[in-house]
Amino acid sequence: MSLWSIISHMPPEEFSGLFTEFPRSLRCLLADWLENQPWEFINGSDAFCTSMAGGMLSAMLEKLRSAASSDGQQCQILQQVSSIENAYRRDPLRLVAILKAILEGEKAAVLKRDRHLPLSFHRRQEELKFSLGLQRLQHRVREIQALRDGSTASPQLNVPDLQLKTETKLPESELPTLILEAVKELEVAKQQVLKRIQIWKRQQQLAGNGALFEENLAPLQKRCESLVEVYFQLHQQVMVASAELGAELLPRLLERFNEVLSSLVKSSFLVEKQPPQVLKTQTKFQASVRFLLGPQLLKASAKPYVVRADMVTEKQARELALSAYSNTLSESTGEIMHNVVALETNPTSGTCCANFKNVLLKKIKRCERKGSESVTEEKCAVLFSTNVALTPSNLSVHLQVLSLPIVVIVHGNQDNNAKATVLWDNAFSEIERVPFVVAERVPWEKMCDTLNLKFMAEVQTTKGLLKEHYFFLAQKIFNDHSASPEDFQSRSVSWAQFNKEILPGRGFTFWQWFDGVLDLTKRCLKSYWSDRLIIGFISKQYVCKLLSTEPDGTFLLRFSDSEIGGVTIAHVIRGKDGSSQVENIQPFSAKDLSIRSLGDRIRDLGQLRNLYPNTPKDQAFGSHYNKEQMGKDGRGYVSTAIKMTVESERDQQPQSAAGGPPEAPQAQMFSLPVLQPELHAESLQSVLSPICPPAPFCPQPVPTGYPAGESNINMMVSDNLGSSFLSTSPMLSPSLVMDPALPRCQDLAFRNHLPFMPNQYMTGEASQLLSGGPSPEPQDEEMPELAPFPSMVDPQLQNSPRWMPPSMDLPPSSEFDQFLQEMSLEGPALCPPFTPPLQRSGYPSPNASCWGLGESRWDDSVRPGQV
Repeated sequence: MSLWSIISHMPPEEFSGLFTEFPRSLRCLLADWLENQPWEFINGSDAFCTSMAGGMLSAMLEKLRSAASSDGQQCQILQQVSSIENAYRRDPLRLVAILKAILEGEKAAVLKRDRHLPLSFHRRQEELKFSLGLQRLQHRVREIQALRDGSTASPQLNVPDLQLKTETKLPESELPTLILEAVKELEVAKQQVLKRIQIWKRQQQLAGNGALFEENLAPLQKRCESLVEVYFQLHQQVMVASAELGAELLPRLLERFNEVLSSLVKSSFLVEKQPPQVLKTQTKFQASVRFLLGPQLLKASAKPYVVRADMVTEKQARELALSAYSNTLSESTGEIMHNVVALETNPTSGTCCANFKNVLLKKIKRCERKGSESVTEEKCAVLFSTNVALTPSNLSVHLQVLSLPIVVIVHGNQDNNAKATVLWDNAFSEIERVPFVVAERVPWEKMCDTLNLKFMAEVQTTKGLLKEHYFFLAQKIFNDHSASPEDFQSRSVSWAQFNKEILPGRGFTFWQWFDGVLDLTKRCLKSYWSDRLIIGFISKQYVCKLLSTEPDGTFLLRFSDSEIGGVTIAHVIRGKDGSSQVENIQPFSAKDLSIRSLGDRIRDLGQLRNLYPNTPKDQAFGSHYNKEQMGKDGRGYVSTAIKMTVESERDQQPQSAAGGPPEAPQAQMFSLPVLQPELHAESLQSVLSPICPPAPFCPQPVPTGYPAGESNINMMVSDNLGSSFLSTSPMLSPSLVMDPALPRCQDLAFRNHLPFMPNQYMTGEASQLLSGGPSPEPQDEEMPELAPFPSMVDPQLQNSPRWMPPSMDLPPSSEFDQFLQEMSLEGPALCPPFTPPLQRSGYPSPNASCWGLGESRWDDSVRPGQV
């Protein structure tokens, strides 16, 4: 974005005082062209400045005449152009001063309104400054040559649209002074190049957090090559004039020349493609280095130059930096395979690169850590080094460059904390620093910018975080719910608060929680976030405040602040007495949303009507609904669908007439495939007798793991007529469910509306059914082993029942006992475990069971640390 693109949309009255000597109409015609000229860098009144000013005046007049030919007021514009030419032809430096003042006034107006100028404007101004400095340096070289040759005519200036010769005569005694001024200007230009290289490196590091980055090194390489070309020209003039310079001045000048060339050469050896900043051992990675001055300076060699990659610790990197990379590495801190690659020059593209394609860090040697520093806070780097010979002096140079800081891990569970270390270092390190020193505390405003940058980059969205989101994040990281948003602006956040201290009442740090939100949004919620359907970063308490006055069925989406990587639905329920209650459905994880999308889950819930504040849910989420297949598919199978239902506490049945407690939610039933068809109570009496007393049967209470408000994901099977029925389990026989002859529990506290099955409380490992694997806490209590099943000798089962082929006989009782014992050890497929202990989450559960998906599981959305 140019400066003019902003100025043209601002009220003209703000700039009325700037155009007293230069018409505003001409400023409009010049537009972007005016700010793309080095007006503000022409300082002085020497021959070079005067010549540059005259050339820019001629170019401006030509530009205005060209613009007038396509304008309706051609005559008026041509008159103004003629007036400008007459007024400033004799004194072009005066025009430079006027236009410089206009541009300064425009910049001040933009800064007053926006508090910053466009980044592209700053970049263009820096390019103009270097270009003008290089032209001045070239002019100095020609002046020195003209003075040494005794010429009275200065050389032609290499200025666009200007071929101007000036008559000057400089005494030979001024030659040393002129050379010293030229060397000084050379050093200034070198500093500009080095600064631009440092800016490129810093932008490359910020790109690791998601910032935009112009990776193209071609402009920077051209700048280096142009300066080196002028360097050799000036060096040649100094060597020719060595007699006039004297024995005292010449060595000092040559030393300064060598320092300039050495700095340019060493700084132009860059890591073009960085290795992964979180690097796992035994994992291949890629990287590339580039020598910007290689095509220009590398001397042809029969043996190709090679670049070596070695792992170094933070201490080794610091020692190398303090020695200005003149020392060589004594010992690598890690073993890297395939770490030597040829440095090749490509004449077609004009590049000199070494590409590491199959590098592998085999192992890492850990160093001693400071204080409470963990493994994932230990930073190291890859050192790329080579020895080359330069033309034309055949100078041998040892080149070294460090990669960005790297955190080496050996297991995937270290990735989260390692990313936190990298994020903090990338965001808050300084351009000129001792490796790898970074601030321990940073302003909260900078942290907000970093989190926003990371969020937008990871999710790949243009919709960033809002002020309300920053306020919630500040309350979370500072554990302060009484401060105002303005109070947080002046605070600073520490590394410990970011990823070392556990959040109060939780089992994770701030970054671990935020990274879980990033991962969930990136994988499952990108389109919802981009459409601003998710408020996300908002506390449960504030949600209750927002929704308490809203109509029944109003809901919103927020990220769970009590567990990692969960999104929940908060909605309003109103009772018959008019009282309202805000309920939060148990959070959905990425795995939950991979089974059924968030949009389809919202469509399933009829109690959800309007997205806060008042958008009908079908209008808000209609584009996110998936089309569901009805009838039979192409293979003739009846299609199935999974539907989500939520039963709130208000939907539970009231207490019994006798004043007893309400009936407990139905425990999920499992079935053995071999016992699936019709069975009778008499035939199972011998099986049930060791487990169940004859009557009344009262098992010990087994908690279901769900609060009073229970929810289910049920499989819907639809036929060609569009009808559907709920199936508690696709393996459960209806006759088995409805058979009244099976024994029932007589205790009201445990009575279910379905009969008790012997395999309902079979032993097994609950961890095999949890979607996230074994959970460290809470631990299931060890259950006592049950006595073996007695032999089944009931005469009614001696004959082959209807569901068995006539040729199939029941196995002997001992084999059947062994069969049942083996089934009880094989896990969830046939013999599910006891229901896990109750875990109070405060949410109605959206998926108490899920069948027909190739797996059987308990509630896979119950996670440790959840409140």
